[in-house]
Amino acid sequence: QVQLVESGGGLVQPGGSLRLSCAASGFTLDHYVIGWFRQAPGKEREGVSCISSSDGETSYADSAKGRFTISRERVNGKNTVYLQMNSLKHEDTAVYYCAADWTVVQRMCGLAPPPRYWGQGTQVTVSA
Repeated sequence: QVQLVESGGGLVQPGGSLRLSCAASGFTLDHYVIGWFRQAPGKEREGVSCISSSDGETSYADSAKGRFTISRERVNGKNTVYLQMNSLKHEDTAVYYCAADWTVVQRMCGLAPPPRYWGQGTQVTVSA
């Protein structure tokens, strides 16, 4: 069974940092484009950042550029995708999801179409 598991969310003060992790269970992330998305209360889900399966191509929403960094690393032989979030703002508060699909980076982040596989989400709250 294909499962994505996010971790690393929490409560952080404005200006603080968090590092989200996305790992796979039942399959490997090696050949998938991976994206981070978020959904705030009353708002539509939006693409935050995506990374290709092989050549390192990345994409960032304008709101994430310069503050967030997406990366892939092999941890204990398994491919894990991270989202390093710095200089967090109140408006970054949302449930963050990772997703996977065989597609290209721009389509993934544009939800065009929505990715096939999703994690359960992790809450990020930015508040003083």
